[in-house]
Amino acid sequence: MYGGVGYGKQLAALRGGVDVLIACPGRLEDLVARGSVDLGFVDMVVIDEADRMADMGFLPAVRRLVDRTSGDRQTLLFSATLEGPVDKLIRDYQHSPVRHEVAPAEADQGEVHHRFWAVEAADRVAVTAETVSARGPAVVFCRTKHGADRLAQRLARLGLSTAAIHGDRSQGQRERALAAFRAGRVNALVATDVAARGIHVDAVPLVVHFDPPADVTDYVHRSGRTGRAGADGIVVTLVGPAHLQATRLLQRQLGLPSEVSAPKVAALPIVTTSVRHRRPGSEGSYRTPERTRKEAADPARRRRRRVAPAVRNNLN
Repeated sequence: MYGGVGYGKQLAALRGGVDVLIACPGRLEDLVARGSVDLGFVDMVVIDEADRMADMGFLPAVRRLVDRTSGDRQTLLFSATLEGPVDKLIRDYQHSPVRHEVAPAEADQGEVHHRFWAVEAADRVAVTAETVSARGPAVVFCRTKHGADRLAQRLARLGLSTAAIHGDRSQGQRERALAAFRAGRVNALVATDVAARGIHVDAVPLVVHFDPPADVTDYVHRSGRTGRAGADGIVVTLVGPAHLQATRLLQRQLGLPSEVSAPKVAALPIVTTSVRHRRPGSEGSYRTPERTRKEAADPARRRRRRVAPAVRNNLN
C-alpha cells in the first residue's frame, strides 16, 4: 500500500484478504481512517528503513500505527543506524530486544572506486556528462527536486538520455523511470536523497554526487546504488570550493583517501558490472562476461558504445 496512485486496486486486494501487508505510513493511515484496515489483530510488525523514516518525519505516523496493533505483537526493526529517534523507538516498542548486525560476506562484495574531484560550479554539468558518457549508465544525485529536474534537462541537451526521480514525481512516473533505466534506455537517472534508498537496480556501474551529500549517512546510502550483489562500481563526488572542508571530514570518517584531484575521466577504471559467478571449488574467482573482456582489452570500445554524440570529442 503506497500513495501516489488511486485506491481501487489496493482496496480490491484488501477485500480478498491478506496475510502480509506492506505499506508506507501515510497511505496506511489513510486506509485506517477510511475503515478499510483494522490493525487490532496484527501480531507481527516489521519497521523497515527506520532511520530514513526518522529523517523524513514519518516516525509519529509509525508510532500511531504500531499503537493500533495487538499488545502482544512481535516487533522487528531494520535500520542503518540505531541512534536518536530510532533508539527511542526501540526503547518504547521493543522489550528485551536481540540485536543482530548484518553485513554481506567479504567474498560477495564488489570493488567500489571512490573519486573526489575539485570542480567549479560552472563546469559541473559538463564534467558529469563526460563521466556518464564514459562510464555510465549512472545514478546522479542532486540536493533538490528542482535541481534534479534542471540537471536532467541540461544533460539531455548534451545528448544523454535522462530521467528524474524525486518526491514530486508520481508513483507511475517513478516506476517508468526505473524501468527505463533498468532496460538501458536511460543513461543518467537523476535523483534526490529521498530516492537514494528506494532505487534497487543491480549492476549500476557509476554513481555521481553532483551535489555533495549532507553527511556520511547520505554518502553511504547514495553510493550504495553501485557495487551491489557482487558487482564493481565507481563513485565520483564533485567538490566545489565551499564543500572542500566538509569533504575532508567525510573522507576521514569513512576511512577514504584524503585526495581531491582535478577531474580525470579517462583514468577511471573499467568496472565489472555483472555479478561475479563463482566456479565450483574456486573460491574468490569469477567469470568475466565476453563483452566485458573485450572492453577491458579495448577501453575505447566501451566509450564508443556508451558515449553521447554531443560530448564525444571532450572525453580525453
